[in-house]
Amino acid sequence: MRIPFELAETLAVVVDEGTLDAAARRLHVTPSAVSQRIKALEEQLGRLVLVRSKPARPTAAGMSVIRLARQTALLEHDALAELGAGENEAALTVVPLAVNADSLATWFLGPLARLAEQHPVVFDLHRDDQDFTAGLLESGTVMGAVTSRAAPVAGCRSSALGAMRYEAVATPAYAARWLGGDRATALAHAPLVDFDRRDDLQNEWLSQQGVDPAQPPRHYVPASSDFASAVRLGLGWAMLPRFQSHDALERGELVLLGGPPVDVALHWQQWNLRSPLLDAIADAIVAEGRRVLAIPPAR
Repeated sequence: MRIPFELAETLAVVVDEGTLDAAARRLHVTPSAVSQRIKALEEQLGRLVLVRSKPARPTAAGMSVIRLARQTALLEHDALAELGAGENEAALTVVPLAVNADSLATWFLGPLARLAEQHPVVFDLHRDDQDFTAGLLESGTVMGAVTSRAAPVAGCRSSALGAMRYEAVATPAYAARWLGGDRATALAHAPLVDFDRRDDLQNEWLSQQGVDPAQPPRHYVPASSDFASAVRLGLGWAMLPRFQSHDALERGELVLLGGPPVDVALHWQQWNLRSPLLDAIADAIVAEGRRVLAIPPAR
């Protein structure tokens, strides 16, 4: 059995764009042609590859086909580059990557900008919590990911980056208003800022202070720069990476609340596929991560 690249590529575009209509616009064909390609692929494989929901999502079989499409496109790019045909900027290679919000807001874009100057590539970034980005590798959605998972995802290789160090901070006015008297009692009632309902950094620090994490009221601010702004504006306290708190701490606009920092070890995982482009991306990201991130504590 052979899987025609055009059909595999069409499935990947549908999943990327979310709908058949959007995929048709990107592929410069009609929605009917996209539908016919997906149907032909399913008939060839004898199984469904796409759940036609909004947004469309792949089945387990579809994930395998999408990985094939992305790997084939990457190998095609490498072959064209070796043949001297990679200078055509009209045919930029799309490289999907996954990254956690705090890395994206602080250190991750620098190496990508340098890579884009050196290679005919555009990046499709998927933002998710570092505990969940590995799932995007497993599904074939992305080729590489910043993740808290050290053990390699099946078919991938893993490199340690370092640790993002978080410290509890607040404005002086907030600390004076909410954190006087007995610290544990105050923290149980003081509002804090969470990124979203999967953010457990504040909970981990509260537990270290002997406070039940279920007690404090919470603001939810699901964007890294806005999250830091919410803390600087005095909405609540939170754990911020030193990247985002350093200047405000130096100016006295924020104060440390004490307690040990929380270190989140980060790793770069990518497909275990020998590709000059993917290797260049890994080299740049790993070098930058190891340059700027804290050294993980010994365990």
